[in-house]
Amino acid sequence: MFGQLAMSGLATGSLYALTAVAVVVVFRNTRVINLAQGDFAMIAAFLGIVFLKDFQLNYFLMLPLVIVCSMLLGVLVERLVMRPIADTDWLTLFTATLGVYYILHGVAGWAWGRDTKAFPVTFDAKPVSILGTLVSEGHLVNMAWALGIGLILFLFFKYTKQGIAMRAVTDDPETAKLMGIPVRFIVMLTWAMAGFLAAFAGLLLAPILYVSPGMMDEVLIKGYVAAVFGGLYSIPGAILGALMIGVAENLAGGYLGAHFKTATAFAMIVLLLTFRPKGLFGIQARREI
Repeated sequence: MFGQLAMSGLATGSLYALTAVAVVVVFRNTRVINLAQGDFAMIAAFLGIVFLKDFQLNYFLMLPLVIVCSMLLGVLVERLVMRPIADTDWLTLFTATLGVYYILHGVAGWAWGRDTKAFPVTFDAKPVSILGTLVSEGHLVNMAWALGIGLILFLFFKYTKQGIAMRAVTDDPETAKLMGIPVRFIVMLTWAMAGFLAAFAGLLLAPILYVSPGMMDEVLIKGYVAAVFGGLYSIPGAILGALMIGVAENLAGGYLGAHFKTATAFAMIVLLLTFRPKGLFGIQARREI
């Protein structure tokens, strides 16, 4: 039972990691906690249903369309909402993302209704034995997608000019600007990346959760907790935090009861911040934009 709960927790944690990494990516380059990240994923899930049911597309034609739409949503939020107030204080920026959260909630409720909807494509629940532990094929598919996306991000930040520029803006935006790096474009690219990650989070969680305007609310909270767990600047820290939360809450749910799952995530972050206030991979100081 322990092995099965742990593997299932890793699969769940890998999906939390998509949201946690998006929170970290946006925060590193803008110093903004994006409260609308979950709703980016929610809109992606609804768009997936539209393309699959209304346009009768297959899954692999729907996927790139949803990714493009989700990235465009991130760009629109940056250009129309965040850029005009980019030089204001953090509380104004934080409140703006809260406003986007409510706008997207309202738009989704108006366009698709507030009733829950089943996603047309589900992964096979047939169990597969791995080292004596039964794991559903759906969990394996989710972990494979999350691993592949993690590899894409690693290669992007390590070897592409845009990825290196994003790292430079994270370290010192003023120096990056003096060296000719287009900081505003990099910030826009950051929000596009948040949309990219949200598309996968929404589409991978949609077969597990019923699709509704509030489907990502709890996932966003746990993704944010995982980001804080890693220190808000560390992508590996966010991934590790998400995996630990996924495993811990699954074990708590299995042994103590389902109502302990969410409480476990918050208990972990309270304990961590008590002994390490800057998070597991936190740093001592950062220059602000």
